[in-house]
Amino acid sequence: MPASIRRRCQDLLGAGERIDYLIPIVAVWLGPVMSGIDCYVAITSRRIVVLTGSLVRRSGPTELSLQYPRATRIGPVEFAPTPTFRLGGRSYEIDDEYVAAVHAADAELDGLLPEDPFPDA
Repeated sequence: MPASIRRRCQDLLGAGERIDYLIPIVAVWLGPVMSGIDCYVAITSRRIVVLTGSLVRRSGPTELSLQYPRATRIGPVEFAPTPTFRLGGRSYEIDDEYVAAVHAADAELDGLLPEDPFPDA
């Protein structure tokens, strides 16, 4: 994930809110229609937010579109034909490399992740 995109996503969040996971979305399915806008799901300790961009400019997100409580699960990921998860009634298609981020975000809800061995790094 380019640092400029991560920074742009961070700027759209609240003060003191840190991104734990940032997942770029390949496609958003809105019923029978697919959207081709820049879209990211940011998972913070407070909430899950969907950040969207513009159809015209492909330079990253420009607004916070949707938000959900952090207790919301974003998995499971379905793998046919490409990795997809559902959130708030919408389907989000992601690249294979971000499936682990979806699983890790959900595992945090169950307390299944080990503690950070270098918390001050």
